[in-house]
Amino acid sequence: MGGGAIASAAVFPTGGQIPLSAFTHVESLAVPITVNHQGQFPVVTLSFNLTPGASLGDAVTAVNKVKDEIGLPASIQAAFQGTAQAFQTSLSNEWLLILAALCTEYIVLGVLYESYIHPITILSTLPSAGVGALLALKVTGADFSVISLIGIVLLIGIVNKNGVMMIDFALDLERKEGMPPIDAIYQSCLLRFRPILMTTMAALLGAVPLALGTGTGSELRQPLGITMIGGLIISQMLTLFTTPVIYLFFDRLARRFSGHKATNPGMEPVPAE
Repeated sequence: MGGGAIASAAVFPTGGQIPLSAFTHVESLAVPITVNHQGQFPVVTLSFNLTPGASLGDAVTAVNKVKDEIGLPASIQAAFQGTAQAFQTSLSNEWLLILAALCTEYIVLGVLYESYIHPITILSTLPSAGVGALLALKVTGADFSVISLIGIVLLIGIVNKNGVMMIDFALDLERKEGMPPIDAIYQSCLLRFRPILMTTMAALLGAVPLALGTGTGSELRQPLGITMIGGLIISQMLTLFTTPVIYLFFDRLARRFSGHKATNPGMEPVPAE
């Protein structure tokens, strides 16, 4: 303060006031009234809407591409919020959810049949259902959303009942009546075809109103119905043919590893004279 007083005295011997323009200037700028913060850092929110026919996944990919092309400095970080953040979170956890469902079902089936092999036979029906669900979404132009993922999880339980009904009946014929595996699975397919068809049609027709419904909230229900219909149709067409083949393959594999000599399926051993 002493130096300032000496300088002012040198410039203004009479002791007058120093004008503000001597050491500063005034400039008008447009600034935000409020500054939003996330944690301790200022943030700016940029919102976007989807064009008709565009999916949220495509929009997220496009935004990330533009962000990379801009070349933001390391001090600026970008992240999605709201629906886009929920979409990314669901994509990161969906495989863990499906894997947990498969592991749980394998354990339950293993305890039920007291076998390590036959649960895999039943779970072999799932790939056809997943392919059917994805094809149905592709044909209809629907997005693979969280609701579609819920539909695939539902298919894990609905489609597996085809394999359960066939394998359970075939194992019962093998253990109680001593039938060869090929005869047991053949009889199982013949006798269980009607119940399998009835339960599949009940689930499929129940999903039709979800896929074709209109009105408020129909865009959330439609992917669920589409995935169920596509998965049930494809699985019904394939599992009646693929499940017996996989059943016989694993049965022969189990016999080989257990050290028992497998007999020719459908033929009884001839006693030695």
